[in-house]
Amino acid sequence: MTDLATLVAKDQIADCIHGLFVGTDTRDWARVRRCLADRVHLDQTSLRGGTPRDLTPAEVSAGWEAGLKNLEHVHHQIGNLEIRVEGDTATAFCYGVAFHYRRTASGANVRRFVGSYDIQLKRADSRWAITFFRFNAKFVDGNLDLDTAP
Repeated sequence: MTDLATLVAKDQIADCIHGLFVGTDTRDWARVRRCLADRVHLDQTSLRGGTPRDLTPAEVSAGWEAGLKNLEHVHHQIGNLEIRVEGDTATAFCYGVAFHYRRTASGANVRRFVGSYDIQLKRADSRWAITFFRFNAKFVDGNLDLDTAP
């Protein structure tokens, strides 16, 4: 891959990753699904335990939609994005924070997630799509019962 081709690929990959987070925040589930490959290895075990799962884009977006439905606002911010391209595959790493907001009677309206993401992608049909997505939680702070708090 030429240097220019690598730069173009990195830009397309960054657009895909940003699209996933912005799509989640705006609850644009079709946009989220477009960022994902036919099967995605999803690992959120650092938050919930359990085991990673291989899911379709519809299953991923349905799970996130259900998990976020009680929240008024969701905001993801990523940074320090590092992308490595090898032909039609790529790996990416970034730091990430997420804020969940919902008005509660107690005034404890926010939950914060801080961690990093490991992401793998493949190029198919002239587009990059996420095949592997892992969140590595450093800490969660704020109202941990935000979804159900009165």
